[in-house]
Amino acid sequence: MKTIIPIIFTALISLTMSSQTSAQSTSDRTVVRELDLNRYLGTWYEIARFPHSFEKNLQGVTATYSLRRDGKIKVLNQGFKGSLEGKLSTAVGKAKIPDPSQPSKLKVSFFLWFYGDYFVLELDPDYKWAMIGSSTDNFFWILSRTPKMDPAVYQMLLENAKKRGYNISRIQVVDQK
Repeated sequence: MKTIIPIIFTALISLTMSSQTSAQSTSDRTVVRELDLNRYLGTWYEIARFPHSFEKNLQGVTATYSLRRDGKIKVLNQGFKGSLEGKLSTAVGKAKIPDPSQPSKLKVSFFLWFYGDYFVLELDPDYKWAMIGSSTDNFFWILSRTPKMDPAVYQMLLENAKKRGYNISRIQVVDQK
């Protein structure tokens, strides 16, 4: 049973993301023009997100990106169920940049060949924070290199998300240690 839960978790992530890619978006999906992958690699703390079944009740969520030998990106997502003291849940996936001329439009998979969009919409010049979306209005994240984000930066990102057409009332703040 312990082995089946992570498999189900990763399958839900992949199926949910891949099934949503065909829906039309009403929000601005303009991505950052340049992305230095080597600077983007490493651990990001999830500060806020739109709710999804694959992250339900997860707190202390992090995403760690590292380069694989085959040129793809290893994705390690972790979070604690229910609270910061809850059981650790882990999902391992992969990401790729399908079009090198658009490095900010990645595809992420946690299950076989099912890929979902991962668009870097906004990025701090020093890679301290990022705003992530997809080709639909269903996915949105605010990420930071630190567990806590400057409230002024967070507010600016919320305002930018609203200007892009996101329904910011859907955003859930994620507890971090």
